[in-house]
This record gives sequence, C-alpha cells and structure tokens, in this order.
Amino acid sequence: MPWLWAVFTVVASGGQAVRNAMQKELTATLGTVGATHVRFLFGLPFALLFLAIVLAATGLPIPELNAVMIAWTVTATIAQFAATALLLAVMQERSFVVTTAYVKTEPVQVAVFGLAFLGDQVTPGLALAILIATAGVLIVSWPRSTSSEVFSWKPAALGIGSGALFAIAAIGYRGGIRALDTPSFVVAATTTLVVGLVIQTVMLTAYLVLADRKVLMAIIRAWKPSLFAGFMGAFASQMWYLAFALETAAKVRTLALVEILFAQAISRNLFKQSLASREAAGIGLIVVGVVLLLNL
Repeated sequence: MPWLWAVFTVVASGGQAVRNAMQKELTATLGTVGATHVRFLFGLPFALLFLAIVLAATGLPIPELNAVMIAWTVTATIAQFAATALLLAVMQERSFVVTTAYVKTEPVQVAVFGLAFLGDQVTPGLALAILIATAGVLIVSWPRSTSSEVFSWKPAALGIGSGALFAIAAIGYRGGIRALDTPSFVVAATTTLVVGLVIQTVMLTAYLVLADRKVLMAIIRAWKPSLFAGFMGAFASQMWYLAFALETAAKVRTLALVEILFAQAISRNLFKQSLASREAAGIGLIVVGVVLLLNL
C-alpha cells in the first residue's frame, strides 16, 4: 500500500495540532519548560502501551538496540524537545496559526538534511512541491494589515529555528528507525518512539528536579489536562514514526503542511482567530503543493 505513509502523516498532523493547542493552554500555568515536559512525561506510558500492543500483535521480540540507532535517536530527542520549547515560546508572542506557519518552513530544511545525512533524494518535482507549499506557509505567516501584531524578527527567528530543530529530529528518528534490525516497520517505529520518550523524560525530569521542582509539582497537579496532551503527543508521534519508516522525511514533512489547515480550524473554533483572504490564498498554495507531492 504505497499510500499508507500519507494516511499516517495526515493523522499525525491532526493529532499534533490538537496537542499543540493543549500545550498552548498549559503554558499559562506551567510555563514553557513545564508544558514541553508534559508531552514526554505523560506520553511515555501511552508509548509503552502502544509497544506492548504491537509486540503482542506481531509476535516479534523487541529489536536489539545498537550504537547507530541510539546515536540517531539521542540527537533527534534533544532536537525535538528544544524545538518544542521554541515553538511554545513563539506561541506566547504570536497567534496559534502564525506560529504553526513559521515552524512549517521545516520541509525545506528536512530536504537538505535528508539529502546530506541519509541520502534521501530530492527530485525536481519534490523540490517544486516543497517550494510551493512553503511559499504558502510564508504568506499565511505574514501579519495582517489590520492586526495588532507587527512583524518582528524575534518570533520569526525562533519559529524558523524551531522548524530547523524539528527537521533535525525528523531526520534523526528516520535514521534510528532504519538502523533497527526487525522485519516489521511498525515494531521499529514504536521501539524508536519508546526509546526517544525515555531519553526525553529522564533528561527533562532530571533538569526540573535540579532547577525547578515547583514546575514539576505543578505538572503533577495538572495531571488531568496533561494526560490528554501526553496521549495526543504519543499518538501523533506514533503516526509520524510509522510514516518515517515508509517514506523519506522530506515527503512526510511536506505533506505535514496540512497541519496548517487543522491549526486554522482550531484557531477559529478554540482561540476565536478568523481567517484573512491573504491567509486563504497561502493555504491554497499549500494545498497545491501537497496535491503535487501526492502525484509524484
């Protein structure tokens, strides 16, 4: 089923948009680091559950971890939680949909990193799809003339930096998945998810124990909304990893630009942020790029 990666990607994009919205709400009470940690601490139990289900369904053992897989995954996990922290920092300064747009400059960077480190080829058609979709993202991200928001290099730099770190994470996770010796791409993807979340949970918990125990206690007290955010984070990551196991990171992360559509729906219904005509044109370009991508 050559289209299966696309299904995983679209589902992951929807789940990630919901998770980001939950984390935006949690930032007000937990701060940037606390809201970042929620997706790891509360996502790990669900990832372990996913792995148990996958192993039971396939009858396969947990694949042996090797140095290459660990190296890729450690790099990816560090990049991912740094990217998430930057993402939430930008959300405090800009609207939800504009923040998502900044971060979605990621596909261009993924294509470059994927070619450089994994040898993932970038065809002319794929490059055109990436550029069209990314142009749409940049149009969406530009402040409205009637908005109180004015363009600032700080949130733009933080958002694009977050996209670069997410690109490194995507390449790292794909590299980690490919380094595992198992006949099942589902087992490889889910094992990598668990390893990544273990590393992230241990690192950030240790940091909070040493630097800010009040935030750690606040996270525990906010366990009800955090539990849902953790589940959505683990679920979205599971779908991403399944897509990475089947297709190049450049294709996956370009199709992932459909998240901007989910982000707009959330902004409209949850944060009461409407859609301007220029933003609609930008979203149209994203759709054109995605349609071109799917027809390659």
